[in-house]
Amino acid sequence: MHGLNPTQIEAVRHTGSPLLVIAGAGSGKTRVITHKIAWLLGPGGLPARSVCALTFTNKAAREMRARLGRLLPGRAGRGLRVATFHTFGLELLRREAGAAGLRTGFSLFDPADGETLLREHLHDHPLAEAVTPAAALARISQWKNDLIDPARATAAAEDDHEAALAALYRDYERSLRAYNAVDFDDLILRPVALLRMDAARREAWQARLRYLLVDEYQDSNGAQYALVRLLAGPRGAFTVVGDDDQSIYAWRGARPENLARLRQDYPDLTVITLEQNYRSSARILALANGLIAHNPHLFPKRLWSALGPGEPARLLVCRDETHEAERVAGEILHARLTQGQRYSDCAILYRGNHQARPFEQALRALAIPYFLSGGTSFFARAEVKDVMAYLRLLANPADDTAFLRIVNVPRREIGPATLERLAAVAANRGVGLLAACADLALAATLSERPRQRLAALATCLATHARQARTAPVAAIRALLEAIDYPGWLHQQASSRAQAERRTGHVEELIRWLDDLAQRQPAGPRQRSARHPGQTGDQPRDLGELVAHLTLLDILERQDEERAEAAGDGTGDGPGRVNLMTLHAAKGLEFPHVFLVGMEEDLLPHRGAIEADSIEEERRLAYVGITRAQRTLTFSRARQRRRYGETIACEPSRFLAELPAGALADADQQPADPAARRARGQAHLAALKGLLGTP
Repeated sequence: MHGLNPTQIEAVRHTGSPLLVIAGAGSGKTRVITHKIAWLLGPGGLPARSVCALTFTNKAAREMRARLGRLLPGRAGRGLRVATFHTFGLELLRREAGAAGLRTGFSLFDPADGETLLREHLHDHPLAEAVTPAAALARISQWKNDLIDPARATAAAEDDHEAALAALYRDYERSLRAYNAVDFDDLILRPVALLRMDAARREAWQARLRYLLVDEYQDSNGAQYALVRLLAGPRGAFTVVGDDDQSIYAWRGARPENLARLRQDYPDLTVITLEQNYRSSARILALANGLIAHNPHLFPKRLWSALGPGEPARLLVCRDETHEAERVAGEILHARLTQGQRYSDCAILYRGNHQARPFEQALRALAIPYFLSGGTSFFARAEVKDVMAYLRLLANPADDTAFLRIVNVPRREIGPATLERLAAVAANRGVGLLAACADLALAATLSERPRQRLAALATCLATHARQARTAPVAAIRALLEAIDYPGWLHQQASSRAQAERRTGHVEELIRWLDDLAQRQPAGPRQRSARHPGQTGDQPRDLGELVAHLTLLDILERQDEERAEAAGDGTGDGPGRVNLMTLHAAKGLEFPHVFLVGMEEDLLPHRGAIEADSIEEERRLAYVGITRAQRTLTFSRARQRRRYGETIACEPSRFLAELPAGALADADQQPADPAARRARGQAHLAALKGLLGTP
């Protein structure tokens, strides 16, 4: 219990009833959860395998496991579950596949796979011109998060459009069943359905998990709430930690009212509130408390800090978005050159990704390194995923997920009904989808034309798979030429420039593959150093090459996640300035924060103003403020370019809601001649550095 305050200790030791911990920003919630797990496994007397902690992100799960590794001696934590909701759901489904209506080895569709499947269903569909695959998938996800199946969605439809979407949902689910596949939302929905239906399995899981802990509970949706209740059972042996003031994910199904539902469903619920903040100065917290006081509260609280008053927050009022970016970049450079401030200590937070570009330009102009959160990973690009799927099939013809990705890329007019019948034959024969393409049993369920298309695809892949055994790079080049994949990219692109970029990504991947095959490590962006995933002995056959690329994909994403969290500021180096949206900043903290674009229609966002959902936008601003540890600077522009014209900007209402006198206007403060000279010298030094002059 060393280092915990009395309220935190109370939360750690409480096990007599269900517990809700209202944890304000920076109040040490992860410390409470990890110490409680250590207490449960020590004085609490529970075996590690009977305790489960659920989070919403891989990053949070990794951090929790790392802290527990330092708290728990030796093998004390062996068997402990610390996972995201979806990872836990996947584990449950793998254990209970048959009972959940799945076959062993079921496929997991990512959102891109789901959109591909819906695109096929939308072909020649009445909704084809009215809805995109992404929008349809988002609506289906909403239904699944609310535990609504296709039949209920159809019954509740209020108009023809909603009824058509519900029918599309039904077709989508039928295809998933035929393919022995689940999507991301099914990892919660299917466990809930199974545990509701099967009392014996529900009781077995409740006996297996004797204590449950859940982080960021305000971000839970309806399905996740139901899963927690089913796992906790009537004993209610759980601790959930959340903060209604930090609920900013309603757009993806989060229900902050789940915190209030706990009181209704568990009358003996104990509520403990953590209000001491260990992150920010008193002045920053005064701003946060003053702003969020304008929202209604489920659980009132007021953050306080023992870290001292700190520096006053400032407001930069700028001419336009270019001037705003230049001023922020100048502030960061000035602090670096005059105070030795690390770039990685700085974060520029904004409401939408489109606001990043001027800041990127301004930072580049001053040679300031930066990390842009939310950039597209090389392996996440659709064209790279397509070619990787073809590579996976050449190496492993039984890879059904890869087959489903490329079966209509380029378009071969192989529709969902054909694929469902193919899947039925494959399941009956106990073979993969590609192998079933040439099965004579298809004649009983498919007409000659679709059988010919399937057979042609199978023959094409088999031909190039044989070539790939001895010449993998030549084989993939020949395959892409045979199917005219470059032509497909040009057909699908919105412009010639986009088509050329996508073609370039494909060429880059193939060059990388060639380098690996020849034991000459390289990679996207022509890396000069060996990638962390590379070893001295490079892979030779196609299977090894594909496995190697897949590993590098995982490592690249992990590197990006680590860089996002820390700005890559390791050791004594300056690191990189962090650029990210307010949503991406949740859970992070930085010594110096610039909260930019404080204008109506940006923060709060225009869509929120029109939808009258200002409360969530206010919570978003609150999250931004509470990311700051030592200094906080707001900025706004008097005018911006929008839709090709210059528009006057109105200050954000949230600035007016801050406590009176708590915000210093940087432009109205008396000029300090010495500070002005130092700033000018800093800019001059930066320019000399850019020009390479002494």
